[in-house]
Amino acid sequence: MYICLDSLIVWPERETLYKTLPNEFKEAFGNNVAVIIDCFEIFIDKPTALDTRAQTWSNYKHHNAIKFLIGITPCGAISFISEAWGGRVSDKHIATNCKLFDKLLPHDIVMADRGFLIAEDLACFRARLLMPAFTKGQAQLNSQDVFETRKIAHLRIHVERVIGLVRNKYHILQNIVPVEFLTKKPDHSVAQIDEIVRVCCALTNLSQSVCV
Repeated sequence: MYICLDSLIVWPERETLYKTLPNEFKEAFGNNVAVIIDCFEIFIDKPTALDTRAQTWSNYKHHNAIKFLIGITPCGAISFISEAWGGRVSDKHIATNCKLFDKLLPHDIVMADRGFLIAEDLACFRARLLMPAFTKGQAQLNSQDVFETRKIAHLRIHVERVIGLVRNKYHILQNIVPVEFLTKKPDHSVAQIDEIVRVCCALTNLSQSVCV
């Protein structure tokens, strides 16, 4: 299934992206939103090796886990899925090391949540980050920041809906994954869990878009 379905996860040509861009994105941010990103975690059995156990411990979930970065187009299609990373790794580290940025063109806009502190990294690719404004250290946001944050949050939520769809449709992603799934077999290009997640994402792309 991985061999047959992997090609359904495609980074679109810009002409295709512009033609399928929903009006709410055009009205809010023009034609340059290329991808909306977020990370999600899958629980794994506790590894016996102490270093692996430390690398996969998620302080957020309080469990050993692996983490994936997912990217969707504004119309809701999954256009990028990273390989698995240890649950301890930050969202920023995954974003800057999973080869996502290599797909960007100048002036592209990446939408993300506050955990993705990647604005300077994107600037090196002449791309721009859109994320909700920080409220820490401020009594309240000014009216302009509130307006912009609401616009971004309203559209960025689509990636969370896609993640929810993937996880709810395929129960294997809700269970605790055996550690053996994390190793790459000699005749495979990626680990078994990467194949499983990519198949789930590819099948989700055959479903009705959450943005409809």
